Amino acid sequence: MWGKILGFCFGFMFGKIFGAILGLYLGHLFDKSLKNNVDKAGGFSNLFSGDDVHERQALFFSSCFAVMGHIAKSNGRVSEVHIKAANLFMDEMGLKGEERREAQHAFQSGKESDFSLKETVHDFKERFVKRNDLMQLFLEIQIQMAFSDGVLAEQEKQLLAEVSKQLGISKAHFIFVLKRYQAEFNFRQQQQRYKQQSQGQSSSYREGSGHHVPPNNNMNRTQALALLGLNNGVTEREVKVAYRKLMAQHHPDKLVSQGLPKHMMELAVKKSQDIQAAYEYLKKAA
Repeated sequence: MWGKILGFCFGFMFGKIFGAILGLYLGHLFDKSLKNNVDKAGGFSNLFSGDDVHERQALFFSSCFAVMGHIAKSNGRVSEVHIKAANLFMDEMGLKGEERREAQHAFQSGKESDFSLKETVHDFKERFVKRNDLMQLFLEIQIQMAFSDGVLAEQEKQLLAEVSKQLGISKAHFIFVLKRYQAEFNFRQQQQRYKQQSQGQSSSYREGSGHHVPPNNNMNRTQALALLGLNNGVTEREVKVAYRKLMAQHHPDKLVSQGLPKHMMELAVKKSQDIQAAYEYLKKAA
């Protein structure tokens, strides 16, 4: 649009009607060229091409599993719990055949003695520069692997701190992300127990006990706030701001457009659901 307008104006100034027509035509070519460049970049919301998205997704995929393997071996050997967690993660992503073998190969490479954590994370950061939400999710996935056995060993914590540092994440924000994931982990464990309790009580009721006591998921305000990264004493507005920020950071479609492998979209969906559940609880309890 602006190319046509400016072309017409300058053309008229220097060549009257003929110049205006020529300027309008040249302006049209400029606008068309600009539009094509923007379209190739995926619009203003996605500043790289489709091929580049696939390259980023492949790098995220391989780097993610390699670092997971490295963290899993931080205590000297990979435990059965970590292997089970990695396989469960692959199951959740629906990885089969060649894709699963690639994930297993990357996980194995991270366990090798010559694996360079610093170089791998540095290359990852260089490719995802300014994609802060993706880098944070990458860190959260590594925290999830370290927490798979329910305990965060000191060696694992040190490696996570190193990953965070290499990604350019401040120490304060690393502590924030770590604490929030601990709350998320506890929430999921609690939800699982609640589900099992609910199924057990429903079964007892069907067997003719005559009494049915609805199970209680035992969530409280402190736990819900922790999942949103907040402490007691915050205002309703602060809760809403934290909720919107976290939902924006974990929006699946946005993360995929920035380079998150589509197989990992389910991870972002689950995180969004947990955030939503905590927020809904706080709204009802207010």
